[in-house]
Amino acid sequence: MLSGLRWTPRLATLAMLGAVAIFGASFAISRFATQHGLTAEDLVTLRFGTAALVLLPLFARRGLGTCAGIGWKRGIALAFTSGAPMNLLMTTGLTYAPAAHGAALAPGTVTIVGVVYSIVISRIVPPTLTLVGLALVLAGLAAVALAGAASGSANVVFGDVCFFLTGLLWGFYPVLTHRWRIDPMTGAAICAVLSLPYVVGYFVLGHPNLFRADPWLVLGQALFQGIINTIIGLWLWGSAIRVVGMSRTQLYPPLIPVVGALMAIPILGEVPGPIQATGVVLIVGGLGLSAYSNRRAIQRLEAKVASERSP
Repeated sequence: MLSGLRWTPRLATLAMLGAVAIFGASFAISRFATQHGLTAEDLVTLRFGTAALVLLPLFARRGLGTCAGIGWKRGIALAFTSGAPMNLLMTTGLTYAPAAHGAALAPGTVTIVGVVYSIVISRIVPPTLTLVGLALVLAGLAAVALAGAASGSANVVFGDVCFFLTGLLWGFYPVLTHRWRIDPMTGAAICAVLSLPYVVGYFVLGHPNLFRADPWLVLGQALFQGIINTIIGLWLWGSAIRVVGMSRTQLYPPLIPVVGALMAIPILGEVPGPIQATGVVLIVGGLGLSAYSNRRAIQRLEAKVASERSP
C-alpha cells in the first residue's frame, strides 16, 4: 500500500497520531452504531466481511495452504485474540457501557497483560516507574469499574466486564505478532479471513439485522470498521513503527483513552462523571508513566545492541 511513499520522521509521527485517533474514536463510533439500530453481531460482520474482501488477495499471496505463511495453529490463535471473538466482546460491551469505559478499560488491561507477560518470559522485574505506572492503571481500572457499579445498572457492569475480557484477549495480539514476527497487514489479513466463518454463520444461522437497518449507517460502519479501523489504522501504526522505532512508539498508546473519552462527548453526549473521569486520568497517567519507563529501557537495549555490533 503506497509502497513508494517516502516515510520521514515527521510523517511517521503524523501517521502514529492518525492511528491513535482512529483507534480512540472507534469506541465512540461503534457505540453510536449500537444506539442507532445495529447490534454487536452486525458490527463484527461489517468489520471482517469488508476487511476480508479487501485483504483476501494479500492472504492468498502469502499462502492459502499455510495460512498466509504462518501456519494454521498460529493463525487461529492470532484470529482469536484480534478477530471475531475479541471484537464481539468489545462491541457487546459498547452496547451496555459508555464508550469512555471501553477506551480506558481495554487499553489499560492490554498494558497489564504486556507487563505480566514480560515478567513471566524474561523473569526480570520491570523498572520501578513501570510498576508504579501499572499500579496507577490498576487503580484507574478499579475506579472505572466502581463508576459502573455506582450507576446502579447491571448492564454497565456487564459491559465493563466485556471490556476487561477484550483487553485480556487483545493484549496477547501484539505479544504473538512480535514473537512470530508478523507484519501488520499480514496480521490484519489473517484476522479478517479467519473471521469469515463467523460472517457466514451470521447470514446462514443467525437473524441478520443489516437488511433492516439504515442503509447509510450500514455503509458508514462498513467503511469505518472494515477499511479505516482494521486496514488503514493498522497500516499507519505498523508503517510508523518502522520509522520512529519501538522506543518512541511507547509514547502514543496512552493517548487512546484520551481520544476515546473526548470523542464520546460530541458524538454520544457522554460526559464522564467524577469517578469515571478520575479512573480515566489514572489509567492515562499510568500508561504514560509505563510508556516513558519502557521507552528508556528500550533505548538502553538499542544502545547496547548497537555498541556490540560496532567494531
